[in-house]
Amino acid sequence: MRNLFAFIYRFRSFILFLLLEVLCVFLIVRYNTYQGAAFFNSANKYVGQVLEFQSGITDYFRLTSINQTLARENAALREEVLQYRKLSLADSTATLDTTYYTATDTSQVYPYSLVAGRVINNSVRRMNNYLTIAKGTADGVKPGMGVVSSKGVVGRVKTVSEHYATVTSLLHSQMLVSAKIKKSETFGTIKWTGGDYRTAMLDYIPLHIKPAKGDTIITSGFNTVFPEGIMVGTINSIEKEPDKSFYTIEVQLAVDFSQLSYVYVVENMYKIERDTLEQNAGILPDEQ
Repeated sequence: MRNLFAFIYRFRSFILFLLLEVLCVFLIVRYNTYQGAAFFNSANKYVGQVLEFQSGITDYFRLTSINQTLARENAALREEVLQYRKLSLADSTATLDTTYYTATDTSQVYPYSLVAGRVINNSVRRMNNYLTIAKGTADGVKPGMGVVSSKGVVGRVKTVSEHYATVTSLLHSQMLVSAKIKKSETFGTIKWTGGDYRTAMLDYIPLHIKPAKGDTIITSGFNTVFPEGIMVGTINSIEKEPDKSFYTIEVQLAVDFSQLSYVYVVENMYKIERDTLEQNAGILPDEQ
């Protein structure tokens, strides 16, 4: 306390000067309209900047929660888009033969649902690449489920724990995806052969088909993993090699695997029923 009084006594003149300055400013602002308006406008400006900065910091630490909410909303919206796409296909079929087909039962027409998950680990430069997502059995994720992003096909769930799942990436030497050229409805198989993570090969397109650079490649729907019509990529180059019955086609993948942050796990509610039926019939799928 003695030191405090000593400090005040030592700088008494300066402290008195500051108090008088503050009093003068108060009187000027209080009893002069122009100066008062200028002061409060300036004060509001700086207070606003401080509050904006504070809000920016708060929002930054809330980004994870915000992104998760947006991802869930996007999953619901994409579910609706896929549903309308499937209903459109069903309606076109019903137009051809209304006697044997009815497209009014949505649950029968569209058996897929989506679960949004955050990517917490990812590789793109190995021969066999995987992802890890922050969703597991507690969220209904199971091995074998397809995984897509807002851009297109990503991969297939490999292993699952309560809160996490590993995903076999499309950038995997053993990952095969049944696909088709959208324009001609010609079916083939997408396979990544290593190297550039932005391109893959489309195999088994016969020579009597006339594919063109820029043609869209989508999933075929010939399996229980991916719905029909999910984007895979576009044709980047086409080669017709001697002594081969199929084209050598390079596809520019729609998904940039180096920038994945959120993905959607695709659940097919009829997968077990169909897989069991095909296995009992001796039909073993060799691609997904």
